[in-house]
Amino acid sequence: MKTITLGLVGVGRIGQMHARNLLTVRGQLARRDISLEIVVADVAAEFARSVGDELGVCSAGSVDELLASRIDGLLIATGTATHPELIRAGVAAGIPVFCEKPVSADVVSALPLLREIEAAAGVVQIGHQRRFDAGYLAAKRAYDAGELGWIHGLRAVTGDMFPPSVDFLATSGGLFRDCSVHDFDILRWLTGQEIVEVYARGSNNGDPAIGGVGDVDTALAVLTLADGTVATAAATRYNGAGHDVRLEIQGSNGSLMVGLDDKSALRSAENGVGFPSGAAHTTFAERFHDAYVAELAAFAEVVLGERENPCTPYDAVAASLVADAAQLSLRDGGPVRVPALGDILDGTRDPLPAVDLVPVSG
Repeated sequence: MKTITLGLVGVGRIGQMHARNLLTVRGQLARRDISLEIVVADVAAEFARSVGDELGVCSAGSVDELLASRIDGLLIATGTATHPELIRAGVAAGIPVFCEKPVSADVVSALPLLREIEAAAGVVQIGHQRRFDAGYLAAKRAYDAGELGWIHGLRAVTGDMFPPSVDFLATSGGLFRDCSVHDFDILRWLTGQEIVEVYARGSNNGDPAIGGVGDVDTALAVLTLADGTVATAAATRYNGAGHDVRLEIQGSNGSLMVGLDDKSALRSAENGVGFPSGAAHTTFAERFHDAYVAELAAFAEVVLGERENPCTPYDAVAASLVADAAQLSLRDGGPVRVPALGDILDGTRDPLPAVDLVPVSG
C-alpha cells in the first residue's frame, strides 16, 4: 500500500474543518489502496495536540518540526498575514502546497511571491472551493459546450446569513475582498475571460459598527468581461433567510442557475408555488461541504502526481486584483479599469493603488 503524509498548519475553525475533511479523503484513498497520514500543527502547540488527539491524527510541535518530518504536502489554514511565509517554506521544501485564499494580504505583496513560486517551479493550490462544487462544474460544462448559446448576462450572489465579528471585519479587507472574490474567481474560471472593468456601490444599513471599521454590509459590482459581456456580483452580510450563493447564466438559447435547490435561501411570491421547501443552508461550510472535500481530494491527487494544479496562485491573485478594483471603485465612486495581472508582473503596467477601508453611509 502506498502512503502519503499531509501536514496541516492552523487548527482554528477553518483548519479543523479541513482536518475533518481530510479524514473523509483518507477513506476515499483507502479504497484505492493508498494510505493517508495526517499531521497537524499550530502556533499554539498544545491546542494542536488536543485537536490531533480528538481527531485521531498526529501533531507536531512547530511548523519547522512538521516540515522536518518529510511530509509530502503542506496545507495552510492560518491567518492571511502568515500565508506568504508558509507558502515560501513549503516551496523551499520542494513539496506541493495547499493554501486557503488569499495568497497574501494584498496584490502588491503577492507579486514577488508569484515570481518566486514560478522561479522555483513550485506547486501551490489556492483554496477557491466553488470550482469543485457540483453545480458550478455542471454550469461550466454547459458553458464550454455552448449549450446556452451566446451569453448575454451573468449574475452572481453571495449572501451570508449573519456577519462575522467586527474585529474580523476590521482586518478582512472589505466585503469585495472577503466575499465577492469567490464570485470574481468563479466568473474568470467559468468563462475563461478576464474582468476588465468594475463599477461598485455599497451600503451599510445594519450594525453601525461595521461602517465604523470602514466596511459595508451590502455591495454590488457591475463587471465587464473582455468580450464586453456584462456581469454583476452582489454580496451581503445580512441575508437572514440563510446562506445564499448562486450564479445565474443567461444565454440566447437558455438559462442556467447554480445554487437553486430545495435548500435555497429564498421563497417564491407566486401563489401555489412551494419550491424550495427545505430548510435553507446557514453557513458556507454547510453549503459547500462536498466541494471542500473535493478540493482536498484534488490536492491529494496533485501530491500523488495524478493531476495538474486546479487553482494556481496566479488565478487567485487575478481574482484579488478584481476585488481591489471593486474596493477602489467603491471608495472613489466611478468605474475602474482592471489592469492585466501579466502586465503588472512584467512591469508594463502599475498595480492599482492601495485602498484602505472607508465608511460608506447607508
